[in-house]
Amino acid sequence: MENHQEKKGLPRRNFVRNTAIGGAGMTLIPKLSYARSSKNKKKDEGKVSIGFIGVGGRGRSHLRNVMKRDDVRIPAICDIDPKAVGLALNMMTKAGYPKPEVYDDGEYAFLKMLQRDDLEGVIIATPWNWHTPMAVAAMKAGKYAGVEVSAATNLAECWDLVNTYEETGVPTMIMENVCYRRDVMAVLNMVRQNVFGEPLHMRCGYRHDLRGVKFNPGVTFGEGANGEARWRTQHSLKRNADLYPTHGVGPVATWININRGNRFLYLTSHATKSRGLHRYIVNNPAGGPDHPNAKLHWRLGDVVTSLITTYNGESILVTHDTNSPKPYSLDFSIQGTNGLADFDYNRQRIYIEGKSKGHDQWEAMNEWLTKYDHPLWKKYGEYATGSGHGGMDFFVDHAFVESVKRKVEPPLDAYDAAAWSSITPLSERSLAEGSAPQYFPDFTRGRWINRKPVFALNDDY
Repeated sequence: MENHQEKKGLPRRNFVRNTAIGGAGMTLIPKLSYARSSKNKKKDEGKVSIGFIGVGGRGRSHLRNVMKRDDVRIPAICDIDPKAVGLALNMMTKAGYPKPEVYDDGEYAFLKMLQRDDLEGVIIATPWNWHTPMAVAAMKAGKYAGVEVSAATNLAECWDLVNTYEETGVPTMIMENVCYRRDVMAVLNMVRQNVFGEPLHMRCGYRHDLRGVKFNPGVTFGEGANGEARWRTQHSLKRNADLYPTHGVGPVATWININRGNRFLYLTSHATKSRGLHRYIVNNPAGGPDHPNAKLHWRLGDVVTSLITTYNGESILVTHDTNSPKPYSLDFSIQGTNGLADFDYNRQRIYIEGKSKGHDQWEAMNEWLTKYDHPLWKKYGEYATGSGHGGMDFFVDHAFVESVKRKVEPPLDAYDAAAWSSITPLSERSLAEGSAPQYFPDFTRGRWINRKPVFALNDDY
């Protein structure tokens, strides 16, 4: 593939310098619209050009949010699933968007799409194994890459993201939407205002019953299956690791400034026996003890826990738990020298020494969350309504589009993508070595010492 980054004469030093200057001068509030009139088909001057690689369920969710803006044009989409393409085109027609060019000729059709001169950024929502290759190709083609989670599956891919960013100067943003959850951002605001004191210990995880996702229909996965069962289940068969760490770790990383004055140092991981997926197959009406899939040996432990130690002395307990019955939970907790909060969708409680209503007694977080509601939610909450995942999808798409439009670094960058995603291969190695400690590479090459926090500190995104 032709390297359009070099063709356009955008060496990294100039790109970073120019984007920093551009970011300092940009103060315009984006024009957002939740109804695209058919009369609004003027010239595309001044609009940012975004393409989509992968328009399955998650990709169409991003597409739906981006189409609500009046400052975006979408000239191209890419997917090899005709059904997904048809649904995306129907969405665009109903929203009053011109029909984009479709790239669907094989698994590498995205490379041809990236050769377009009229694309400034792409949102990548494809199976995990494609995230890094597609993001790398986008950066090399001079396009911003917004890559879904996890951004990488092994350490080599983590380094590919970082090295390509440093070589081209073209940013990648990890599209971790939970960083923008309203209660998570309120807690971020509390951390920054020293409510908890000095942070000591955090807890997070991904506790989600995915058995019906991993087998669909019935107990089918791989070829002939539907949705994520076509590819996601294979990871549970072959790997014993925290396969999906960033929903929990991403928010925690923003609380304690990972890669910006702090960094992950090492982790140790532990796993239970594997029982959940086998039991699901055996007990499912479409399966049973004689079904071929009942003979499979699943590598993934039902519950994988990893304990991360940071350079600044905090600890983070991360849990991956997707193979047994349970309500959905990301299991957030933060404890500091002044007190702690324990919160998720099904519970919200806090205790702050000297400020809570009762001594040594939990209290509800309602008033605290209202008081410390993040300014971005106060500003854009009405736009976030209906955008997906309680509104946080609006913010992650908004941040990516604004970064591309303004030609500035995104708030969650390639170094974040690498550090957060590296938990998967490091936990896998720890488990393979009897829970031995595994040290995180310093993906920033020492820059973390002087890099300053940026997440959610811009007035607009």
